[in-house]
Amino acid sequence: MNKNFDFIVVGGGSAGAVLASRLTENKDCTVLLLEAGGNDNSLSIQIPVGAASIVPRAHKNWAFETVPQPGLNNRKGYQPRGKVLGGSSSINAMVYVRGHQQDYDDWGSLGWGWKDVLPYFLKSEHNESIHDELHGQGGLLNVADSRSNNLVADAFIEAAKNAGFPYSSDFNGKRQEGIGRYQVTQKNGERCSAAKGYLSHSVRERDNLTIITNAHTTKLLVKELHCYGVEAEIKGKRYQFYASKEVELAAGAFGSPQLLMLSGIGNTEELDALGIKSLHHLPGVGENLQDHPDYVSAYLADTHQVFGLSLKGGGYMAKEAIKFLGKKEGMFTSNFAETGGFLKTSPELERPDIQFHFTIALVKDHARDMKASLSHGFSNHVCVLRPKSKGTLKLASADPMAAPLIDPNFLSAPEDVDVMLKGIRLSCQIMQQPEIRQYIKKPIDNESKMNDQELVQHIRDMSDTVYHPVGTCKMGTDKMAVVTPELKVHGLTGLRVVDASIFPNLIGGNTNAPTIMVAERASDWIKQEYLAK
Repeated sequence: MNKNFDFIVVGGGSAGAVLASRLTENKDCTVLLLEAGGNDNSLSIQIPVGAASIVPRAHKNWAFETVPQPGLNNRKGYQPRGKVLGGSSSINAMVYVRGHQQDYDDWGSLGWGWKDVLPYFLKSEHNESIHDELHGQGGLLNVADSRSNNLVADAFIEAAKNAGFPYSSDFNGKRQEGIGRYQVTQKNGERCSAAKGYLSHSVRERDNLTIITNAHTTKLLVKELHCYGVEAEIKGKRYQFYASKEVELAAGAFGSPQLLMLSGIGNTEELDALGIKSLHHLPGVGENLQDHPDYVSAYLADTHQVFGLSLKGGGYMAKEAIKFLGKKEGMFTSNFAETGGFLKTSPELERPDIQFHFTIALVKDHARDMKASLSHGFSNHVCVLRPKSKGTLKLASADPMAAPLIDPNFLSAPEDVDVMLKGIRLSCQIMQQPEIRQYIKKPIDNESKMNDQELVQHIRDMSDTVYHPVGTCKMGTDKMAVVTPELKVHGLTGLRVVDASIFPNLIGGNTNAPTIMVAERASDWIKQEYLAK
């Protein structure tokens, strides 16, 4: 087994797949990609509806839990993250959203303003249907219109229009605000994860790329504040691999800070308490955890043309299966969250502060409530886009195989509860319109009948993540920053962090496309520094 490479990429998710692909475009360099999970060739990954079998359980999924959340009435939250090539892009809802343009102008002082990041969104994207100055063609991430076009999902859009809300034909266009259809990261009706797009068969066969799956990286190798390699456990044995140029840490908002701390890089006092020798005091590691809190309004459906189990529905799904096999169309291509959008809870706001994901399935407790999941129904997710609440990622122990202590600190800020409350009221306005009401057999919780006090209690009883953790290795120049604006770890050489953990704050939307953008930009920087001739 070769142990010497120019670059080592830790994590084969949305960022790691991009890095491995782009760096090995240069035939003069060698790259090792280490992924803790397995391969991505499962039908449950490639067929879009297969996500329903992965998200609720520990199958190609880390299936983390949070620590008890005071803001959620001391419940533990659930944090599914992809444990497979492609990472969470292999198990997510495939929604292609970049966030609001002004979100990146918030990062402008760090050199990450909208004008800086747009070229990398364009570089990554191949948009099948939108051809304008804000969309790319020829990129490795395929972006398409849904091939499901479920009638209930479309009814949600019509109901929103009837309720007086704006319509958006492109959430990544000049105006984000509105309700409409999401574009999806799919190709020919199948999932286009970062692994599918960036690690195609021809890329995986490159002589200068080595991919090792089921390889759990346990430690960064650091000497005199220089990272020169990693240690990984493969089939029960520990191996060391060496990077002559740089190690790229792309293990995600949970994995990257965890690995830094396990390697002695973090808050010295906290590391000492766990018996870990501190190599470099960097107090921001694991701090600044931010995530979108999410509430699900659920409805039993008066139609079998949404997901659920029934004799009539079974016959319908059999026809849909035939349609998928023949044309790669229909409900088997559904990303569940086919429609939704972005709204303002107050008209004076400059940008939307809530997001809806309308799903054509009765989702309760991340689809872990099997009784609900078997019933025909649909749901509307309401999430707070820029929460004030911030949490932490800590080590549970010095054991690299132990899950970290995840504390998003959900709904600790009263402002977040207020925005959520207003968002649910807006959702209720839509769901009471005749276009969607005709499909409702019964609301599960009937939020419209609750007063504010009752609904706030219910929000704390039922809310959880919408799967967008970021910020635990934030970039910046202040004392709590972990990486520089060029994503190099402060105070060390030979080490970058390239994933959603570097976001200084949450963007107003889904985080997969922005993570890929970050890795595209980092790839260019790395090439310019080490591979330019």
